[in-house]
Amino acid sequence: MSDTPTGTLAFSGPFRTGDRVQLTGPKGRMNTITLKPGEKFHTERGFIAHDDVIGQPDGTVVANSTGALHLALRPLLKDFVMSMPRGAAIVYPKDAAAILAKADIFPGATVVEAGVGSGALSLWLLRSIGAEGRLASFERRQEFADIALGNVAGFLGYRPVNFDITVGDLTDALPSVFPDGTVDRVVLDMLAPWEPLEAVAAALKPGGVLLCYVATVTQLSRVAEAIRDTGHFTHPDADETIVRGWHVEGLAVRPDHRMVGHTGFLITARRLSPGAELPELKRRASKKSYTDEDVELWTPGALGERGKSAKILRKKAREAQRIADARLGDDIAVETPEETP
Repeated sequence: MSDTPTGTLAFSGPFRTGDRVQLTGPKGRMNTITLKPGEKFHTERGFIAHDDVIGQPDGTVVANSTGALHLALRPLLKDFVMSMPRGAAIVYPKDAAAILAKADIFPGATVVEAGVGSGALSLWLLRSIGAEGRLASFERRQEFADIALGNVAGFLGYRPVNFDITVGDLTDALPSVFPDGTVDRVVLDMLAPWEPLEAVAAALKPGGVLLCYVATVTQLSRVAEAIRDTGHFTHPDADETIVRGWHVEGLAVRPDHRMVGHTGFLITARRLSPGAELPELKRRASKKSYTDEDVELWTPGALGERGKSAKILRKKAREAQRIADARLGDDIAVETPEETP
């Protein structure tokens, strides 16, 4: 990264030292490497010298030592997040795309994210808000924060100044970071997103968007009822995204036998202006929304959060940091805007 000006990153052009390169072999197998002078990438049959890739244009074809051809491309963001070191489950690209649209993430927006997980969604949000926006992420575990910071630097090639992670509980930490009515968007990817709703409502601007990403039907039901009960938001809207690929080759056109099905639910609502009362929706009469027994089943412990050991998380943090170090070089590059307001 020494030949790249601080605060800039080329996503095209000739490959350089420190770039991540995705190599696709003759059988379609993909491997991602970080280019280093003098290094070699060994395959089952032969090797590819990094020096043979450095300086070549993106999208070039290189031969290994036995003549087997490999396609060399810079990984797209969706490729990077699917292969980066993980401490927690990531938000998949299909859901990230829907989050950006449903939450209406725009350039210059002030966005709050909780929790940060492994940093996959953080990368999508940073790309959408641009250099003029701000992303404030909140994470309860330091190990996850370390992994996310490493992954963000590893992909971007610098540590953006408009991105910070606060380690702590969102309910307690959010009021100390943002005054009331100063946040444009809030994205909650956490086990119990109903817990910080009052703090989130206070931080959001009138008309701001709240989006919750939850995995199970029980979580979806409880957070929807909690949003309604606050009286601060519009009626919540929920959906999920399912992706089915297609095989297209000549006249052989058919849906793939496998598809990306359920990964999570997205539920959104808008912040009402202070004192506004939302008109009731006309619905058919129904039974009570939930019972005390239901609430007990909705608790985080009953939902069953499966976590990784501290040893594995430390390993993932080291992997993310190694990728970041290779991209950043010896000196950590910090994105510096031309003008600081």
